[in-house]
Amino acid sequence: MNVKNTTLSLFLLLSVHLFSQEVVENKNFVKVEPKLSYLDSIKKTFVKDEMASCVDSLWMKELTNLDLYNNITDDIKNINIDEKVDYELPTELLKERLAAMDAKSPFNIEYNQGLENIIKSFLKNRKRSFERLMAISEYYFPLFEEALAKQNVPLEIKYLAVVESALNPKAVSKMGATGLWQFMYQTGKQYGLKIDSYVDERSDPLKASEAATQYMTNMYKIFGDWDLVLASYNSGPGNVSKAIRRSGGQQNYWNIRKNLPKETQGYVPAFLATMYIYEYHKEHGIIPNRATVKHFATDTIMIKKQMSFKQISDLLDVPVAQLQLLNPSYKLNVVPVYHDENHFLRLPQDKVAVFTSNEAKIYAYTQHELDFREKPFQVTKAIVVRDTTNYTTQRITLPKTKYYKVKRGDNLSEIANKYDVAVSDIKKWNKLKSNAVPYGKSLKIITEQSIVRTIKKEPKVEAVPSETVSESQRVVASEVKINKEEELASNPERKDIEYVVQKGDNLGNIAHKFGTTLADLKQWNNLSDHNIALGATLIVAKDEIVITTDKATADSFKKKANLATGIEYYVKKGDSLFSIAKKYPGVTISDIKKWNDIRGGNIKPGMKLKING
Repeated sequence: MNVKNTTLSLFLLLSVHLFSQEVVENKNFVKVEPKLSYLDSIKKTFVKDEMASCVDSLWMKELTNLDLYNNITDDIKNINIDEKVDYELPTELLKERLAAMDAKSPFNIEYNQGLENIIKSFLKNRKRSFERLMAISEYYFPLFEEALAKQNVPLEIKYLAVVESALNPKAVSKMGATGLWQFMYQTGKQYGLKIDSYVDERSDPLKASEAATQYMTNMYKIFGDWDLVLASYNSGPGNVSKAIRRSGGQQNYWNIRKNLPKETQGYVPAFLATMYIYEYHKEHGIIPNRATVKHFATDTIMIKKQMSFKQISDLLDVPVAQLQLLNPSYKLNVVPVYHDENHFLRLPQDKVAVFTSNEAKIYAYTQHELDFREKPFQVTKAIVVRDTTNYTTQRITLPKTKYYKVKRGDNLSEIANKYDVAVSDIKKWNKLKSNAVPYGKSLKIITEQSIVRTIKKEPKVEAVPSETVSESQRVVASEVKINKEEELASNPERKDIEYVVQKGDNLGNIAHKFGTTLADLKQWNNLSDHNIALGATLIVAKDEIVITTDKATADSFKKKANLATGIEYYVKKGDSLFSIAKKYPGVTISDIKKWNDIRGGNIKPGMKLKING
């Protein structure tokens, strides 16, 4: 019986397979692929490593968050180490632990009431901060230890970066000290760190760590005591020398502390307290958060053509925030290329594999982007294009101000990516001093809005040639050609077009730019003569039909369009979902599939499709 059932099942399986093959062979249609963008066509050919990305967005937020830096620096500056703190930690037990630390460290870790007070203060008020810092230190400490070990500097100095910057490479003090090790401009230059418009190596974890190690080595040759080396790192060797002289030649930090600057008086105790908490975090119930990525999970690649973080993000599917974290020395989110110097991009190892496997295609894409980039002084250049209908179009780029209300969990990097602008610009527009933004605040966002002005053509008018117009603008202009019916169906809006007078403008060249006359310009703007002021706003076209190509407005229009005319379309030979969707403004392939319950992308001639718009 079992043999019969098995034989029957096998026969049915083969029959279904043969029948399905026959059905496929008899289908009379040609599958038409939707047209891909240049970026998508490049990425489609990439040889991909299937290794999962090792950094998630929450970890990026943690590593780039500045609140830890602000809190710790405020603590060190304002803490009174002579004020007793109520926290359950027996003094005798603390003495015993400090003695154990002192036995294996070149620092003078001796018990005193001030050190006990600051340790208890950190344990009482900063437990959560240290849980987060211990996760971030898993990323940075191996890098610090390697730099320190090369020059035989005590490895405990790695804790100094926690005190200096809360392990944030983008930390900047009120005095301008920058990076993990908080180098001032001149000191950074003195120790060989490159600082220019594109690059600030004070924020480079590797190079700044090497410079800090060299500084420590030089100071130890002068003072011969690691506590005094730390004090000199904070206040400068000159202030330490003065404190020694004012203390009658004493050279123990705790003996000269009261003659040091106020901030330095709490600096070394904060360092020793940090070291204690790292050593005894388990005993105090501090459970470190776990790092999602270790430094050894990344690698570098030399860049041969200038690339922006946005281009790299688009090509490799790496968040811009992650690129900023891994490459903090690039100030403008651009990896530059100089003739006399190499620059390197740090990426997760799996992304390095994708980059190296597709290097030629990646550089071809960046060159393509460069070729199509708008050239200087062409922002408001109007381009007249010959059309097959009785209308022609002009594309005009104008600034547009929007406001974004900060939601819970937002950060500046995500908001900047949403609107394709720079974090530094958002901070400038909103006068923000740090990357922290309060929940509920409305942020001003300035973007460029392209509008397409439709005007009626005179008979036998040819395209207006212009050698100053870039090839990219001609391509863009040709892409926005529309006929009257499409225009009225998509966005039948009439309004005046305004233009802000630029340096070197006069009424004549403005009239020529916008295809109007001097008389009209004077009439529309109530001008009695040809004089115009720099920065003045002029009406350059009255009551024109305008189609906005601003992305946010276009998306909003598509959402609001309640298309319910119930058109029936019969598929013709050669049709595809892509070509049919193009016939109806605001309709996408997904819409057609949804309205007609189409699972795949296949349609046949004669099929009736419902179009809801």
